[in-house]
Amino acid sequence: MAEPVAAMCDQLTKAVLMMMDAETSQVDRMEALKFCEDFKESSTLCVPCGLRLADKTHPALVRHFGLQILEHVIKYRWNNMEQQEKVQLKECAMQLLSSGTCSIMEEERHIKDGLSRIIVEMIKREWPQNWPDMLEEMEALTSRGETQTELVMLILLRLAEDVITFQTLPSQRRRDIQQTLTQNMERIFTFLLTILRIQVEEYRIVVSVAKAHCRVAVAVLNTLAGYIDWVSLVHITSGNCKLLEMLCLLLVEPELQLEASECLLIALSRKASINEKLPTLSCTSRAVEMAERRYVFLKRLCQVLCALGFQLCSLVVSLSLFVLHLLKSCTVSTWASLFRHETLSKVAVVREAAIKYLKAAMTNLVKTGFPSRNDSPSCEYSRIDFDNDQDFNFFFSTYRSQQGDIVRCVSRIVPLEGFQMAAEWLLYQIASPINPGDTMCKRTEGLCSILSPSVIQWDAATVLMECVSSQIMKSLEEEKLPIDQSMELLQAVLNYDTRDPLILSCVLSNISALFPFVIHRPQFLPQVLSKLFKAITFELGPESKTTWTRSVKSVRRHACSSVIKICRDYPQFILPCFEMFYNDVKELFSSNTMLTYMEKGSLIESLVLISNQFKNFEKQKAFLDELMASVVAEWTSEEMRRSEFLSFVGADQAVAGNVEDTAGPNRSRLSFCLFAMLAVVKRAHWPSDLEEAKAGGFVRGYTPAGAPIYRNPCAEQFLAFLPNLLALIRYILMIFELMDGEKNVILGLPQHPLDFYDAPVYKSSLERMQRFFFSLYDNCFHVLGAAGPGLQQDFYTVEKLAEGLTDSAFSSLDHVPDHRLRPNARLFVKPLALSCPPEYYESLLRPLLGPLFTYMLQVRQEPCQDIEVTQEMLEEELVRLITREVMDLLSEKIREPNFVTQESSQFLLFQNIYLSLLTLAFTSLSWNDATNCHRTASMVCWTLLRQVVSGNLLAEAVAWFFTCVLRGLHVHGQHEVCNSALSNLAFQIYESLRPRYLELKGVMTQIPNISKEALDQYDKRLLNPSVHKAGEKKRKDQFKKLIAGTVGKALCQQFRKEVHIRNLPSLFKSPKPDVDIVATEPLGLSALFTPEDNAL
Repeated sequence: MAEPVAAMCDQLTKAVLMMMDAETSQVDRMEALKFCEDFKESSTLCVPCGLRLADKTHPALVRHFGLQILEHVIKYRWNNMEQQEKVQLKECAMQLLSSGTCSIMEEERHIKDGLSRIIVEMIKREWPQNWPDMLEEMEALTSRGETQTELVMLILLRLAEDVITFQTLPSQRRRDIQQTLTQNMERIFTFLLTILRIQVEEYRIVVSVAKAHCRVAVAVLNTLAGYIDWVSLVHITSGNCKLLEMLCLLLVEPELQLEASECLLIALSRKASINEKLPTLSCTSRAVEMAERRYVFLKRLCQVLCALGFQLCSLVVSLSLFVLHLLKSCTVSTWASLFRHETLSKVAVVREAAIKYLKAAMTNLVKTGFPSRNDSPSCEYSRIDFDNDQDFNFFFSTYRSQQGDIVRCVSRIVPLEGFQMAAEWLLYQIASPINPGDTMCKRTEGLCSILSPSVIQWDAATVLMECVSSQIMKSLEEEKLPIDQSMELLQAVLNYDTRDPLILSCVLSNISALFPFVIHRPQFLPQVLSKLFKAITFELGPESKTTWTRSVKSVRRHACSSVIKICRDYPQFILPCFEMFYNDVKELFSSNTMLTYMEKGSLIESLVLISNQFKNFEKQKAFLDELMASVVAEWTSEEMRRSEFLSFVGADQAVAGNVEDTAGPNRSRLSFCLFAMLAVVKRAHWPSDLEEAKAGGFVRGYTPAGAPIYRNPCAEQFLAFLPNLLALIRYILMIFELMDGEKNVILGLPQHPLDFYDAPVYKSSLERMQRFFFSLYDNCFHVLGAAGPGLQQDFYTVEKLAEGLTDSAFSSLDHVPDHRLRPNARLFVKPLALSCPPEYYESLLRPLLGPLFTYMLQVRQEPCQDIEVTQEMLEEELVRLITREVMDLLSEKIREPNFVTQESSQFLLFQNIYLSLLTLAFTSLSWNDATNCHRTASMVCWTLLRQVVSGNLLAEAVAWFFTCVLRGLHVHGQHEVCNSALSNLAFQIYESLRPRYLELKGVMTQIPNISKEALDQYDKRLLNPSVHKAGEKKRKDQFKKLIAGTVGKALCQQFRKEVHIRNLPSLFKSPKPDVDIVATEPLGLSALFTPEDNAL
């Protein structure tokens, strides 16, 4: 036997060394790997060869492979081994632990890990039933030296991880081992603390072997960390909190403080009731005997806790001042809990900490620390935490958002102090000269880039002002608001003049943040509007739109958004200045000022928002007629109607170099008309108060149910606009491809680089044309989608509306690219269906939704062609997103409060819609989209099926529905959330339909490993009304066990060799005593009838 083993070991050694040799060819390495794997799978010499190779005389690589062989034998052959072979292998493994390793400082980490894995695998299969003295053997091993002690710690840690954390055992074995661990936990903790105390003492005293003792102490702390998270708090607080005290003392040891702090963090993060955590607070008060003395002690204890709270605030503030962004982000949750606490936030100490935090926020909000730069001490640490500037930028966006949330909380505690700090910082930035630094704009000399020092400071100061000003109006009464100070600050901001677009954008943000104060000083309104109008026409010089940088266009858009926001939030306040506002807009439109169609549309949107305050239908209609007269006239003109579309927009021309783009004005006219109509349809509305609407003439009548029927003042303009809109949609459905920016959004790829603002808006005429078609398509469906909620009866009563929409928006669906179908569903179909009155379901929704849902099912069933991997991913993600849009629509419709009524759900009963939806919903359960599966299974499928569950369904259809659910379990069952939703759906279908359809049992019998006896018993109880049924929860659990065989494995687990661990006999449980309570215990009943008994 020895010679074959030795020969085989020589071959295995050569194979292992060949695999790990960098000079080995790929062919030889694969042959060596195959030889080693075949040996592990089939050889009868695995145990002797493994033990021989694991001997410490061999190189570490060979020893590790020997340990892998032994682990493989235990994992996959243990159940087939004789008892004597198991005992022999166990003894040999224990011998390896005892004397088969080098000294603790010389032994390789992976060798120790391999040894511990072998022992743990045996423990998982034999302890405690067949190896009752395992803990005693481990404890005895620690007396042999530091190496064995560290190995024992690794074994105990891995055992806890496999049993508790990862739960890699069958439920019964896991329960047996966990119960035994719990029963012996006091002994285990005593054992661990004793070793930790001894090793720390030796580490401090014996300098020559300090590293060895330190290594053992680290292993003990790591093991404790694996147990502290789940053991009873009694063990953590036993012995007057000896463990916590020892951990606190170890915080001063440089070599042990990291592991000790991790243990403390786990212990203090445990969720428990106050009573369970009370021992940590009361362990110092057990010697108190007298009531008075205890009272005095409790007062002192409260003072100590208050002092600790002050120190804690100071400590966290100091942490918030560190230059390490990741370290500061770790304090956010602590600050949030403190500042949001209803009682603690009013304590003086916390208020002082809040002011300190605001001062720290002035540093924390500054975006510095990019890994590629050296302009901050945090740059060095960022190079450790982040791979590139893009990663840091993404992190800082989240980090700043967290900081902003805390600043808003602080501003509610100390609103005046916060506003004072923000105002001083902003005034300082106004007074400081602009510093472009060494990262100035690449296209325009003297201007800043996004990383310039001045931009970084302005950006941070703006964020602070926005956070503070948003809360001060909510926190203080009107008479306490700093009106005068805010107006002085606003005046300084309005007077500040800069030609740098990035800084001007910050100025606009500050104006918006301070505008709520303007309500108390109306005389500032003209200055604010003048500043915003000036920013709308901002330019760096005499240049055309084609040479604008993105920063210039962003400033103009920012100004437009600010105007819209003011008119949306304060329309009543702007109304007295309406004439001035309107005249300024008309002057801009008539002048030679270069305005984009988006900017013109934004100004129209602002005017419409103010006009809603007229609250007079005729007056508002007359204004809208005047405002939109030129737009409607141009849109319905003969030129627009008869022009060849591609020639009209210049899509058939090749524009390059200095060649004039003659079709550019046509594209601008077309886009402006669409954007203007979108602004009017989206914003024009009747008063929200019914009485005001009636008085203003907005109510034309009432429905049979008594609901008012409103009329919109823009209905006439839209109805004139609609025919050409539908014609335009027919033209543009198929004529352009997906842009690179859209692809990145769909695939979740990083967006713009940090020098994005220096780049031109459009890089080429092709990109300009693509962007035009992209916005044109979206705006067309925006207008259609806004018409339903905005116009209601005026829109839904349009003659032959369904035919017009079908011939345009839903024409030739087979030829519409998937990326164009998504805006169709999201921007148009969803708002149209959600706002449609029930009386128009059949005339409008039925002819629209039926073809759409049928097409959606065809899209998902089409096989993928031979295309590039990236394109395949893109198309799959697109189809997934489109499906989610449709399911979102259905989910929202189902969530309506009155959906269960026949009137609201009748659109589902149209056959072409219902069958398509039902098929789409149940088929989508097995698509590779867990999000859609969970939402559809939990909200859509049963709601749809329940509508017809009482009717006469085909048996094949019922079996198909049930099979789809089981197929979904096979694909998504490994996800807990999906498993729960799908199991519940399958249970509902089976319980409701099994009494009438025997075919469901036939489907169940095909489930792998199903118990036929258990299925028969379940069916018997379900079908026999005389049998007492168990509760619903118990029936669901039973049904879930029946269908457990359908649950598939995750992709990462599908090709993994299974490990089978047999259950051992259950641990002995003492039976409950069979005691006759009536016979053994006096119930006191006799006393009721015994007058001479004095007990009562």
